[in-house]
Amino acid sequence: MSSEFDLCLVLNARMASRAVTRLADRRLRQHGITAAQFSILTSLWDHPGRSVTQMASAIAMDRSTLSRNLALLERNGLVTTSAAERGNGRVSALSETGRQVIGDAIPAWREQQSQLRAALDDPEFSTVIAALRQLARL
Repeated sequence: MSSEFDLCLVLNARMASRAVTRLADRRLRQHGITAAQFSILTSLWDHPGRSVTQMASAIAMDRSTLSRNLALLERNGLVTTSAAERGNGRVSALSETGRQVIGDAIPAWREQQSQLRAALDDPEFSTVIAALRQLARL
């Protein structure tokens, strides 16, 4: 018999998150990036010109974690950073190398997405995504 704690949403969400991240990390390792870095790079791809604060909010990442990752990505030549048009903030952008890495990594990401979708028989994938997005707004 299972305990009520086996149905804990926090525990199960964290376990699922770790498993999904491990799978993504394995797929992206050959491109020299992690799942977290892929999320940052694709955010820059889709939404250039965001401040660190805006990007951190959009991808639900702590600002200091994002800043550390951006600095690493810049050292690796995948990102460039410049002063914001206003204030004392910084704005990051994909470098040409960063665009190439993302372009090369997208097929591996798509394979990983297909594998995850196939693992979710019931409920449907769109239901799972909707539920996760609802929880992310808490």
